[in-house]
Amino acid sequence: MTTHLSTVPELTGRTALVTGATRGVGLAIARKLTASGADVLVNYAEDEANAARALAALAGHPGRASAFKADVTEGIDALCNEAQRRFGHLDIFVHNTSYFRPSPTLTTSPALVDRSLAVALHPLLTGALRLAKLMAGRPGRIVAVSSTGARRVVPRYAGAGVAKAALESLVRYLAVELAGHGITVNAVAAAKVDKGDGTVPPEVAKAITARAPGGRLTTPEDVADVVSLLCTVEAGWLQGQVVTVDGGLGLVAG
Repeated sequence: MTTHLSTVPELTGRTALVTGATRGVGLAIARKLTASGADVLVNYAEDEANAARALAALAGHPGRASAFKADVTEGIDALCNEAQRRFGHLDIFVHNTSYFRPSPTLTTSPALVDRSLAVALHPLLTGALRLAKLMAGRPGRIVAVSSTGARRVVPRYAGAGVAKAALESLVRYLAVELAGHGITVNAVAAAKVDKGDGTVPPEVAKAITARAPGGRLTTPEDVADVVSLLCTVEAGWLQGQVVTVDGGLGLVAG
């Protein structure tokens, strides 16, 4: 029997909101979602020029992209209002925003940890009920972008690592409470990401690449691909999971 596969992008007709989406991993996620047919509201906090460049990069895809400026640490009511105004509902929410300032664990200040926690937790803690209303009657998808530093010790990463660990815990709690609404809540934990901007020191890249089964670092596109998978209808029975995107790096003994 011949199976005829649809040529329509798999997220056609879906609407999405992605935080921190004008560069790096966030932009790659927005690109993947629009390429898959979703209309995406791109959130950014400050840089207007960067937002304009992001929208230009997303032009020409099956899904449409638009931008909205808002600080998610103050809550996501403004973003939800904009999503409702533009779309009337919401299918996908990707929480990609994070806060990281390198610091050895023994000299990491409570203020730095508090800031990291606020950025990691506030959007979902303050926005879950509103998101549930926007997703009512739809196969809603909430995906949080985490890091393998939530479970493994990364040098000078304590503040962000603690925050990501808390975020993964929150994902599990929200997954249980929102499952009855037809909404899945999952996380994607990325290994060290090569954004192509030179921020990964050569010696670090060399050390990781030498251990990685695939012989390279994780890319923003690797993360975006898995986020997109979690947004599909077929992922509807995945709930409260943390999917590691590292090409098998975590399987290799240190």
